[in-house]
Amino acid sequence: MKLFIDTADLTQIKELASWGILDGVTTNPTLLARSGRSLQEVIDEIFHLVNGPISLEVVSEKAEEMITEAKGIVAKIPQKYRENATIKIPMTAEGLKAVKALSQQGIKTNVTLVFSANQALLAAKAGATFVSPFIGRLDDNGQEGMQIVEEIMEIFCNYDIKTEVIVASIRHPIHVIQAARLGADIATIPPEVIRKMVKHPLTDAGITSFLKDWEKVKK
Repeated sequence: MKLFIDTADLTQIKELASWGILDGVTTNPTLLARSGRSLQEVIDEIFHLVNGPISLEVVSEKAEEMITEAKGIVAKIPQKYRENATIKIPMTAEGLKAVKALSQQGIKTNVTLVFSANQALLAAKAGATFVSPFIGRLDDNGQEGMQIVEEIMEIFCNYDIKTEVIVASIRHPIHVIQAARLGADIATIPPEVIRKMVKHPLTDAGITSFLKDWEKVKK
């Protein structure tokens, strides 16, 4: 399973990219606004730091406006990085129209705010490169988010659908394990959850024990 980082914080991206674990980045207007830097500066740096799909989101609501906005985003990306450019499109009827048009023009799309297997299937049929079920938000509303991922994976496997599934809105490390066990293609994970994945109390205890033993050897 590929691991994306869900942030626009360049400090976090740079640090976690140095671990050798990142396959891509997902952002949204909220995350980009929090960066405190110009949009172009953040985009350029992200593409430089991570060699993989980078999702940038449109904010338009009508299909033609989404298409125009998407093309404008791609045009601002240096030519050598454009292969990794992915446009996040909301899961709406207008969004599906935009996905169809963009996919026909060779622009990668990530259909976001997916909350059902039906929505994922429609997005795939329209030509989406990726679909992003938001499991944490489903959990927050009393549904089992991973059930949706299981349904999507079963359907996509049944029909050999090439659209990749990005498990999004991840809240904790258990979500990552569940996504991997279901065969999801990708999990996009907030930096704080990635850091939790590294930690285990027995690892910390083991290191402490080894260091104490080493001090005895040196004496």
